[in-house]
Amino acid sequence: DPPGECRSNHEVLQGLARRLNAVHPGFEMSPRELIDVTLNKSGHGNIETLEADLWRDLQPDFRTSHYLDGFAHADKKFHFKADWANPPFGKRMGEFETMPSLPDHWTSIEEADDTHPFRLATSPSRGFLNTSFNEMPSSQAREGAPSVMMHPLDAAALGIAEGDAVTLGNMRGETTLIARLFDGVRRRVLIAESVHPNRNHIGGRGINMLTGAEAVAPIGGAAFHDNKVWARKAAPSA
Repeated sequence: DPPGECRSNHEVLQGLARRLNAVHPGFEMSPRELIDVTLNKSGHGNIETLEADLWRDLQPDFRTSHYLDGFAHADKKFHFKADWANPPFGKRMGEFETMPSLPDHWTSIEEADDTHPFRLATSPSRGFLNTSFNEMPSSQAREGAPSVMMHPLDAAALGIAEGDAVTLGNMRGETTLIARLFDGVRRRVLIAESVHPNRNHIGGRGINMLTGAEAVAPIGGAAFHDNKVWARKAAPSA
Protein backbone atom coordinates (compact mmCIF):
# COMPACT_ATOMS: atom_id res chain seq x y z
CA ASP A 1 0.00 0.00 0.00
CA PRO A 2 1.24 3.54 -0.72
CA PRO A 3 2.37 5.54 2.31
CA GLY A 4 0.34 8.42 3.66
CA GLU A 5 -1.79 10.21 1.10
CA CYS A 6 0.09 8.94 -1.96
CA ARG A 7 -2.07 7.90 -4.89
CA SER A 8 -1.30 5.61 -7.79
CA ASN A 9 -1.43 6.98 -11.33
CA HIS A 10 -4.62 4.98 -11.85
CA GLU A 11 -6.32 6.71 -8.90
CA VAL A 12 -5.20 10.11 -10.16
CA LEU A 13 -6.63 9.39 -13.62
CA GLN A 14 -9.89 8.17 -12.10
CA GLY A 15 -10.15 11.36 -10.05
CA LEU A 16 -9.52 13.53 -13.09
CA ALA A 17 -12.07 11.56 -15.11
CA ARG A 18 -14.76 12.18 -12.49
CA ARG A 19 -14.07 15.90 -12.44
CA LEU A 20 -13.91 16.18 -16.23
CA ASN A 21 -16.88 13.88 -16.89
CA ALA A 22 -14.63 11.66 -19.01
CA VAL A 23 -16.07 8.24 -19.79
CA HIS A 24 -14.02 5.09 -20.40
CA PRO A 25 -14.42 1.52 -19.09
CA GLY A 26 -10.96 1.67 -17.53
CA PHE A 27 -11.95 4.57 -15.29
CA GLU A 28 -14.52 2.33 -13.58
CA MET A 29 -12.14 -0.57 -12.90
CA SER A 30 -9.98 -1.34 -9.91
CA PRO A 31 -6.26 -1.90 -10.60
CA ARG A 32 -6.78 -5.67 -10.38
CA GLU A 33 -9.71 -5.55 -12.79
CA LEU A 34 -7.69 -3.48 -15.22
CA ILE A 35 -4.78 -5.94 -15.12
CA ASP A 36 -7.16 -8.88 -15.56
CA VAL A 37 -8.90 -7.35 -18.59
CA THR A 38 -5.56 -6.41 -20.17
CA LEU A 39 -4.21 -9.94 -19.77
CA ASN A 40 -7.37 -11.49 -21.19
CA LYS A 41 -7.56 -9.19 -24.20
CA SER A 42 -3.89 -9.75 -25.03
CA GLY A 43 -4.24 -13.53 -24.79
CA HIS A 44 -2.02 -13.97 -21.74
CA GLY A 45 -4.42 -15.55 -19.27
CA ASN A 46 -5.81 -13.68 -16.30
CA ILE A 47 -4.61 -12.14 -13.07
CA GLU A 48 -4.98 -15.40 -11.12
CA THR A 49 -2.68 -17.30 -13.47
CA LEU A 50 -0.21 -14.40 -13.46
CA GLU A 51 -0.12 -14.44 -9.66
CA ALA A 52 0.44 -18.18 -9.71
CA ASP A 53 3.18 -18.06 -12.35
CA LEU A 54 4.63 -14.68 -11.23
CA TRP A 55 5.71 -13.71 -14.75
CA ARG A 56 5.13 -14.12 -18.48
CA ASP A 57 7.89 -14.84 -20.99
CA LEU A 58 6.79 -12.86 -24.05
CA GLN A 59 10.12 -12.93 -25.86
CA PRO A 60 9.69 -14.32 -29.41
CA ASP A 61 11.82 -17.27 -30.44
CA PHE A 62 15.42 -16.75 -31.57
CA ARG A 63 14.75 -16.76 -35.32
CA THR A 64 11.89 -14.28 -35.03
CA SER A 65 13.78 -12.01 -32.62
CA HIS A 66 16.77 -11.84 -34.96
CA TYR A 67 14.74 -11.55 -38.19
CA LEU A 68 16.42 -14.62 -39.65
CA ASP A 69 13.31 -15.34 -41.72
CA GLY A 70 12.70 -11.75 -42.77
CA PHE A 71 11.28 -8.55 -41.37
CA ALA A 72 7.69 -7.73 -40.51
CA HIS A 73 6.70 -6.61 -43.99
CA ALA A 74 4.82 -8.49 -46.66
CA ASP A 75 8.00 -8.79 -48.74
CA LYS A 76 10.07 -9.70 -45.62
CA LYS A 77 12.60 -6.99 -46.53
CA PHE A 78 13.93 -4.21 -44.31
CA HIS A 79 12.53 -0.95 -45.64
CA PHE A 80 15.04 1.90 -45.50
CA LYS A 81 12.78 4.39 -47.27
CA ALA A 82 9.82 5.67 -45.28
CA ASP A 83 6.55 6.74 -46.86
CA TRP A 84 5.73 9.52 -44.42
CA ALA A 85 2.79 10.71 -46.52
CA ASN A 86 0.95 7.41 -46.01
CA PRO A 87 1.38 6.25 -42.41
CA PRO A 88 0.13 2.74 -41.62
CA PHE A 89 -2.10 4.12 -38.84
CA GLY A 90 -3.25 7.48 -37.57
CA LYS A 91 -3.44 10.74 -39.51
CA ARG A 92 -0.61 12.79 -40.92
CA MET A 93 0.43 15.64 -38.65
CA GLY A 94 3.06 18.34 -38.60
CA GLU A 95 5.56 19.07 -41.36
CA PHE A 96 5.86 15.46 -42.49
CA GLU A 97 6.64 16.57 -46.05
CA THR A 98 10.02 17.97 -44.91
CA MET A 99 11.15 14.70 -43.30
CA PRO A 100 13.91 12.83 -45.17
CA SER A 101 12.66 9.64 -46.80
CA LEU A 102 15.95 7.84 -46.06
CA PRO A 103 17.77 7.74 -42.68
CA ASP A 104 19.43 11.14 -42.35
CA HIS A 105 19.69 14.21 -40.13
CA TRP A 106 16.53 16.31 -40.14
CA THR A 107 16.92 19.97 -39.27
CA SER A 108 13.59 20.55 -37.57
CA ILE A 109 14.55 22.60 -34.50
CA GLU A 110 14.13 26.32 -34.02
CA GLU A 111 17.44 27.86 -35.03
CA ALA A 112 18.49 31.13 -33.42
CA ASP A 113 18.17 34.20 -35.66
CA ASP A 114 18.73 37.95 -35.48
CA THR A 115 15.45 38.51 -33.62
CA HIS A 116 15.88 35.50 -31.34
CA PRO A 117 19.65 35.18 -30.78
CA PHE A 118 19.42 32.64 -27.94
CA ARG A 119 18.51 28.97 -27.80
CA LEU A 120 16.65 27.92 -24.66
CA ALA A 121 16.99 24.59 -22.86
CA THR A 122 14.64 23.63 -20.02
CA SER A 123 16.71 20.94 -18.36
CA PRO A 124 15.47 18.97 -15.31
CA SER A 125 16.26 20.52 -11.94
CA ARG A 126 17.53 18.64 -8.91
CA GLY A 127 14.36 19.40 -6.96
CA PHE A 128 11.70 18.34 -9.46
CA LEU A 129 11.48 17.11 -13.02
CA ASN A 130 8.12 18.46 -14.13
CA THR A 131 4.68 19.54 -12.95
CA SER A 132 4.12 16.19 -11.22
CA PHE A 133 6.32 17.37 -8.33
CA ASN A 134 6.70 21.13 -8.59
CA GLU A 135 3.92 21.86 -6.09
CA MET A 136 5.81 20.23 -3.21
CA PRO A 137 6.76 22.94 -0.66
CA SER A 138 10.05 21.16 0.10
CA SER A 139 11.02 21.06 -3.58
CA GLN A 140 10.07 24.69 -4.11
CA ALA A 141 12.14 25.71 -1.09
CA ARG A 142 15.19 23.90 -2.48
CA GLU A 143 14.85 25.32 -5.98
CA GLY A 144 13.95 28.89 -5.06
CA ALA A 145 12.58 31.33 -7.62
CA PRO A 146 12.52 30.38 -11.32
CA SER A 147 15.89 31.32 -12.80
CA VAL A 148 17.80 31.24 -16.06
CA MET A 149 21.51 30.51 -16.47
CA MET A 150 23.37 32.86 -18.82
CA HIS A 151 26.99 33.10 -19.85
CA PRO A 152 28.54 36.17 -18.14
CA LEU A 153 29.63 37.66 -21.49
CA ASP A 154 26.10 37.38 -22.91
CA ALA A 155 24.71 38.94 -19.74
CA ALA A 156 27.22 41.80 -19.82
CA ALA A 157 26.29 42.64 -23.41
CA LEU A 158 22.67 43.04 -22.28
CA GLY A 159 23.49 44.95 -19.08
CA ILE A 160 22.31 42.04 -16.94
CA ALA A 161 23.88 41.27 -13.56
CA GLU A 162 23.56 38.32 -11.19
CA GLY A 163 20.11 38.32 -9.60
CA ASP A 164 18.52 40.70 -12.10
CA ALA A 165 15.06 39.96 -13.45
CA VAL A 166 15.33 38.85 -17.08
CA THR A 167 12.49 38.64 -19.59
CA LEU A 168 12.67 35.95 -22.27
CA GLY A 169 10.35 36.00 -25.25
CA ASN A 170 9.56 34.81 -28.74
CA MET A 171 6.63 34.81 -31.17
CA ARG A 172 4.52 32.89 -28.63
CA GLY A 173 4.86 34.94 -25.47
CA GLU A 174 7.10 36.16 -22.67
CA THR A 175 8.17 35.07 -19.20
CA THR A 176 10.41 36.62 -16.55
CA LEU A 177 13.02 34.81 -14.44
CA ILE A 178 16.02 35.61 -12.25
CA ALA A 179 19.46 35.72 -13.91
CA ARG A 180 22.13 33.30 -12.74
CA LEU A 181 25.50 33.94 -14.39
CA PHE A 182 27.44 30.77 -15.15
CA ASP A 183 30.49 30.49 -17.40
CA GLY A 184 29.86 26.76 -17.85
CA VAL A 185 26.97 27.39 -20.24
CA ARG A 186 27.70 27.94 -23.93
CA ARG A 187 27.45 31.39 -25.44
CA ARG A 188 24.01 32.15 -26.86
CA VAL A 189 22.46 29.29 -24.90
CA LEU A 190 20.12 29.84 -21.94
CA ILE A 191 19.20 27.16 -19.41
CA ALA A 192 16.02 27.47 -17.35
CA GLU A 193 15.86 24.40 -15.16
CA SER A 194 12.56 22.52 -14.89
CA VAL A 195 8.97 23.79 -15.02
CA HIS A 196 7.99 25.99 -12.09
CA PRO A 197 4.34 26.84 -11.36
CA ASN A 198 3.20 29.88 -13.33
CA ARG A 199 2.47 31.87 -10.19
CA ASN A 200 6.11 31.55 -9.08
CA HIS A 201 7.29 33.53 -12.10
CA ILE A 202 7.43 37.31 -11.98
CA GLY A 203 4.23 38.36 -13.73
CA GLY A 204 2.62 34.93 -13.32
CA ARG A 205 3.54 33.59 -16.77
CA GLY A 206 5.55 30.38 -16.81
CA ILE A 207 8.23 28.97 -19.08
CA ASN A 208 5.69 27.20 -21.30
CA MET A 209 4.65 30.61 -22.64
CA LEU A 210 7.65 30.10 -24.94
CA THR A 211 6.77 26.56 -26.02
CA GLY A 212 4.66 25.59 -29.00
CA ALA A 213 1.90 23.01 -29.15
CA GLU A 214 2.22 22.10 -32.80
CA ALA A 215 1.46 18.52 -33.78
CA VAL A 216 4.61 16.45 -34.21
CA ALA A 217 5.36 14.88 -37.57
CA PRO A 218 4.52 12.42 -38.92
CA ILE A 219 1.56 11.25 -36.78
CA GLY A 220 1.74 13.22 -33.52
CA GLY A 221 3.22 12.29 -30.17
CA ALA A 222 5.43 13.91 -27.56
CA ALA A 223 7.84 16.57 -28.77
CA PHE A 224 11.35 17.51 -27.72
CA HIS A 225 11.36 21.29 -27.83
CA ASP A 226 14.18 23.52 -29.07
CA ASN A 227 13.01 27.08 -28.60
CA LYS A 228 14.60 30.25 -29.88
CA VAL A 229 14.19 33.32 -27.67
CA TRP A 230 15.33 36.88 -27.16
CA ALA A 231 16.44 38.11 -23.73
CA ARG A 232 16.51 41.50 -22.07
CA LYS A 233 16.72 42.99 -18.62
CA ALA A 234 13.18 43.15 -17.27
CA ALA A 235 11.55 46.52 -16.93
CA PRO A 236 11.18 47.66 -13.30
CA SER A 237 7.76 46.82 -11.89
CA ALA A 238 5.51 49.82 -11.40
